[in-house]
Amino acid sequence: MYDPLQSDGCRRLPPGLALIFDMDGVIVNSNPLHRESWEIFNRRFGLETTGAMHEFMYGRRNDEIIRGFFGGGLSTEEVAARGAAKERLYREMAAGRVESMLIPGLRRFVELHRDAPMAVATNAEPANVELILERSALAPYFRAIVDGHQVERPKPFPDVYLRAADLLGLPPPNCIVFEDSRSGVEAARAAGMRVVALLTTHAELPGADLAVRNFLSEELETWLGAQSRAV
Repeated sequence: MYDPLQSDGCRRLPPGLALIFDMDGVIVNSNPLHRESWEIFNRRFGLETTGAMHEFMYGRRNDEIIRGFFGGGLSTEEVAARGAAKERLYREMAAGRVESMLIPGLRRFVELHRDAPMAVATNAEPANVELILERSALAPYFRAIVDGHQVERPKPFPDVYLRAADLLGLPPPNCIVFEDSRSGVEAARAAGMRVVALLTTHAELPGADLAVRNFLSEELETWLGAQSRAV
């Protein structure tokens, strides 16, 4: 008989399920630093960053953000150049802070579930993903890592999550996604996956199966232990 409890009393993820994590707002509380770096970067072009602009950038890929901030008149090359410059600034600011940016309970959570298939699926730039996972030493926990440049369509399209499921070798209905943005929840739902919302960015996220503050929330392990393989 399947025993859902580990030796320390925490529930195991039932067999046949996978965990897929967004990065910004899920693995690290990076949104405050992204907001700050966007403000600094935009001032280089005489643009003051409003609250609505900050809200617009959550869960989006850089090319969308740049076009949203600066209009549609930029060439593809200029969009890419501006996006790359902003992310270099972000990485310079984040390099010495990664450990302090980790979402509470995340490290213990992935250690508890280290035997389960786990992946990262994010709209973030590849260099940002590399920085966070290497500086935190979390990369070995993930069997697949999908960034925003590995798919044609970013969230809210389901592509990043479908690719992650394919790399893990599991059908989408057997995947549980951790998200903090509206576009991310929409993407996971479009992929046919279950969704746990982390309320690190928004006070509420409609469409999620469960909402928790962070990985220390007691109801998270109880909910995970009650899940079962769909197909």
